[in-house]
Amino acid sequence: MTLDYLNTSLGDIARSIPGATRVLHEHRLDFCCNGHVTLAEAANRKHIDAEALAAQLKTLQAAGDATEKDWRQESPSVLINHILERYHDAHREQLPELIRLARRVEQVHGRRPNCPNGLADHLNNMQQELESHMLKEETILFPMLIEGQQSEAAGPISVMRFEHEQHGESLDELIRLTNDITPPADACNTWQALYRGLEEFRQDLMQHIHLENNILFAFSPRITDTPADSCCSVCSGN
Repeated sequence: MTLDYLNTSLGDIARSIPGATRVLHEHRLDFCCNGHVTLAEAANRKHIDAEALAAQLKTLQAAGDATEKDWRQESPSVLINHILERYHDAHREQLPELIRLARRVEQVHGRRPNCPNGLADHLNNMQQELESHMLKEETILFPMLIEGQQSEAAGPISVMRFEHEQHGESLDELIRLTNDITPPADACNTWQALYRGLEEFRQDLMQHIHLENNILFAFSPRITDTPADSCCSVCSGN
């Protein structure tokens, strides 16, 4: 597959090139909630050399990455199980510990101008929003997708996409509060551990949203595990 990299959306790049998400993460390019934005436009917003980035992605595509799974080739049920085990479970483990660490840092270093005051409360709000979001997916949307209820799933998918945008805004606020998740040079061990955990959480949440927005939700003809040539007219529509 040959891409016009500069005019291809970040979501298509993340979906089509194994390993591309790592490159996009490195440059802080939002391929999940803003996956519709082209590489050229996104690079311009971040003052990144778009041509150099396109060349990096072209090299990556040519080399291939056998270690990264192409989820487009898996059935929706397999992808959903992966999302549940890898991301839903992970977020439920990550956030309570991040909140604990953030409160500790604020308690000890709250008078310092570079302390991320308000981070713990922000993470607590994110935890509540994510838990509500994940429960809706687990109890309503995912069963619909596995059972092939495409028409019925259109409304819930629209809601989930909107909530993904809200999660993206929450990540933006997290970035703002933490100076791009960059601890000060003299940060204590707790502060450093907090920011390492925040970066892991940020990458996990972006990958989570990417798998849903750009793959699971984007390929409605693949909602069921039924072979494409035996689908009904509804299943073969977009």
